[in-house]
Amino acid sequence: VSNAGVGMAGPLECQSLASMQSLMDTNFFGLVRLVKEVLPDMKRRRGGHIVVISSIMGLQGIVFNDIYSASKFAVEGFCESLVVQALRFNVAISLVEPGPVVTEFETKLYEEAERADYSRTDPETAKIFTDLYLRNSRDVFASLGQTPEDIAEHTLRVIEAARPPFRHQTNVAYTPMAALKHADPSGALVTDTFYKLVFKYDAVLRFGLR
Repeated sequence: VSNAGVGMAGPLECQSLASMQSLMDTNFFGLVRLVKEVLPDMKRRRGGHIVVISSIMGLQGIVFNDIYSASKFAVEGFCESLVVQALRFNVAISLVEPGPVVTEFETKLYEEAERADYSRTDPETAKIFTDLYLRNSRDVFASLGQTPEDIAEHTLRVIEAARPPFRHQTNVAYTPMAALKHADPSGALVTDTFYKLVFKYDAVLRFGLR
């Protein structure tokens, strides 16, 4: 089970390349290093199961989570490319895709975001992040957040499944969001929907979450 991860949220201009590379090294290359170690023996034994804790943000990018989403998209692409070869050797790969999970990880991330220096971006972007994104995120976590124990139970069900699924989303509230991309391959539908939720109907979004 690969579960190591770090988060990052905020305007792109305010994040250093070094911190972005550090995040990718943990979230993506950490997984790659682990798989390189365990896969050869699983292939020799012609059996095994690699379970990866991914994220709904590996399926749908979320505003102000550019680098974190990129790392989870990389995880999803890596596993999607590898799973067919692995099946040839009777090795299963499963992606567990949570939405928001209420842990110290998230609490620390948002505390750091509230204290961060936004002088490297323009005032309008800084205001959107602090006044809209952080406020909406608190409502999302309060209404849709799962506990670590809940994610552990989902992961256990994936591990114990007779035919392990390749993807398993832990929060049904996010299924429509992921489905929007498949409904319109051009991307126009999902982009327009998220734009309106963030910039036009954020009050409706927060009311609906409550």
